[in-house]
Amino acid sequence: MKNFDVPIIYRSPLITAIKKKRKEEDRMKKNFSPTLLDFGPLQIYLARHFGFCFGVENAIEIAFRTVEENPGKRIFLLSEMIHNPQVNADLELHGVQFMQDTYGNQKISFDELKQNDIVIIPAFGTTLEIESLLNQKGIQTEKYNTTCPFVEKVWNRSEVIAKKNYTIIIHGKPKHEETRATFSHASSNAPSVVVKDMSEAKELAKYISEKNPPEKFYQQFEGQYSKGFDVTKDLQRIGVVNQTTMLASDTQAIADLLKQVMIETFKPENIEDRFADTRDTLCYATNDNQTAVSEMLKTEADLAIVVGGYNSSNTSHLVELCEEKLPTYFINNEEKILSAKEILHFNFHTKEELLTSDWLPSRQTVKILLTSGASCPDALVEGVINKITTLFGLTKKKKDILSEFNLS
Repeated sequence: MKNFDVPIIYRSPLITAIKKKRKEEDRMKKNFSPTLLDFGPLQIYLARHFGFCFGVENAIEIAFRTVEENPGKRIFLLSEMIHNPQVNADLELHGVQFMQDTYGNQKISFDELKQNDIVIIPAFGTTLEIESLLNQKGIQTEKYNTTCPFVEKVWNRSEVIAKKNYTIIIHGKPKHEETRATFSHASSNAPSVVVKDMSEAKELAKYISEKNPPEKFYQQFEGQYSKGFDVTKDLQRIGVVNQTTMLASDTQAIADLLKQVMIETFKPENIEDRFADTRDTLCYATNDNQTAVSEMLKTEADLAIVVGGYNSSNTSHLVELCEEKLPTYFINNEEKILSAKEILHFNFHTKEELLTSDWLPSRQTVKILLTSGASCPDALVEGVINKITTLFGLTKKKKDILSEFNLS
């Protein structure tokens, strides 16, 4: 796999060495067990896979190279490069201006753009409408398009099933940049509708089976269906794709539900007459990170820490997996660990930071599970490890851990 030129401030000597050793020992990626960092009274179990993925590193490399190669030019980003506050803040410090917030609200008008300006398309991609607008202004987009190839894979999959006259069901968060982009591409080829979770999928199923009156659909799914969508006709042949960072198990459950409803409603001789045979469209990194967390959770531990941007979809799903098993703290950097008594962490359900006391248990050996999202720099994970180790009277130092892994 390609190696990217990512700023050194995002790298971690410790994490890089651990990942390298694990890769050498498991080149086929069949071993998803966590890595134990044994500090004596503190044991940290590090997920097998976490941190920057291919798409994120590609986007960061293009963004910083664009800044370096274009001194004096105005450089804009359509929205956040990735969902990590440190990376986005660093780009702003380098003079990059953000045109929209993460929900598509305009911060800088497109009217202010000039032909010689540079506009970077983020890793999430963008809508066809915005891309067309930029092209009409004479702004080159191909060279500065950092859209993740796995997002483009979903668009391609949507186009293929659209040509076979299937309506496209997108499992994703309606306001997320990637879902908005995927919806734009999908709806240009076929009727499309977004469902955010199993609850909405079950409601959609009621329109397939005609248990709900058709007119109710347009209010219930307002803003989530394509122009001209006809609920009486456009749910007779469907295929499911997804926002690449959703929980794999959730997407599969939604697809299974809708497939069964199509069978019960239309009783087709061949299911493909009603339901497209779409393979899972999650990206490899999302899959690997989620599988690694599931494997890590088999280890008995006191708590879990997940590091990443608070508006990161893939990170929130890792938190969701951990929360099912044990106390979990979602933080975006080591500074949120205030002391051995207090931690400031994010509740992604209520969208608020919480201050929790007595988060570290008082026992002879404390076991902590640790992972991060696909847009989180490894340097932040090492920072968290360093911060936690300062809270303990250690019998081992980090250099001893390095030595154990032959990483010194």
